[in-house]
Amino acid sequence: MTSEHQPPPAAEPGKPELSFGQLLYRFLFFDWLFRDVNAARDLYERHAARQHNQRMSRYLPVYLRRWSVLAAFDFCLGMLFEKVVQATLLSAWFFTWSCVTVTGMVVITVAWLFLAFARMP
Repeated sequence: MTSEHQPPPAAEPGKPELSFGQLLYRFLFFDWLFRDVNAARDLYERHAARQHNQRMSRYLPVYLRRWSVLAAFDFCLGMLFEKVVQATLLSAWFFTWSCVTVTGMVVITVAWLFLAFARMP
C-alpha cells in the first residue's frame, strides 16, 4: 500500500486528536472546510478548489442552525437579564452578541447561496 492510502496513525488512548479549543472553533466556524481558490497555481487547481468548495457548501446549513441557536440563546439571556434581573449592562452584552450572531448568520446564508447555486463556467 502506498502512503497516500494508509489511514492516519491512531491517537494514543485517552488523548483526543483535537484540543477543546480547536474542536469548539471547528464547531462554530466553517472556514477550515474550504480551500482558497486564489491560492491555486493554475486553472485546473482553481477549478478543483471551486468544485471542492461547492461540495462542502452542503454543510453550511448545519452551521446556520448552530448560529441561529446561539442567536436565540443570546437574545433570551438578554431578555432574562433585562426583565427579570434588571441588569441592563448584562442585557446589553447579550443583545449585542445576538446582533453579532445574526450578522454571522447573514454571512453564512450569502456564502451558502453563492456556493450552492452558482453555475460553473
